[in-house]
Amino acid sequence: MKTIGLIGGMSWVSSAEYYRLINERVKEKLGGLHSAQSVMYSVDFEELEQLQHQEKWDEITALAVDLARRLEQAGAGLIVICANTMHKAADDVQAAINIPLIHIADATAARVQAAGIKRVGLLGTRFTMEDTFYAGRLMEKHGLDVLVPNERQRRLIHSVIYDELCLEVVREESKRPFIEIIDELSSRGAEGVILGCTEIPLLVKQTDIQVRLFDTTRIHAEAAVDYSLSN
Repeated sequence: MKTIGLIGGMSWVSSAEYYRLINERVKEKLGGLHSAQSVMYSVDFEELEQLQHQEKWDEITALAVDLARRLEQAGAGLIVICANTMHKAADDVQAAINIPLIHIADATAARVQAAGIKRVGLLGTRFTMEDTFYAGRLMEKHGLDVLVPNERQRRLIHSVIYDELCLEVVREESKRPFIEIIDELSSRGAEGVILGCTEIPLLVKQTDIQVRLFDTTRIHAEAAVDYSLSN
């Protein structure tokens, strides 16, 4: 079993989900009292969130690279960035370390393709929905068609993520517009919808919606374990 290095705290709410899902996956695979070998460096998300909204991505990338190197020095055999938005720094992180980074968009694309789906909707922070580092990767590397919500909807999704879900606040009145947005993406031709923020699965479940949902938190955690247990 390779030690999983986790860059967490973005937010701690979803990082806790990562820890649970990773250990459940190891138990599923190995049985008994088995659990994951892991090491986590958890950041103060208040500081990181301010850098994100100030668009100081060079500072954010330098931080992510430093944390990945620390995890590698601590014995990690692979790196997992426990957030979709922070994958804006993923290529620089991978270039700076000697162990693989399990990219959340690649793991998700593999699951989408395995389901035989070509066109997907994408929900996430406005950085994830509007920048090219995520949707562009899905399109250029994996050949997927990607649809995003309109500007008003993107603002709403972004606000709920930062003002509610990252604070462990899950409100029924916030779920309803998310479901409406997902339904609209489906009506535009999305065969599935990627929950491209690791907090969104706390709010919206597959039982809430008819179109196929792709929970990036679970997908990413499972991909990390599968690599950890591979030869």
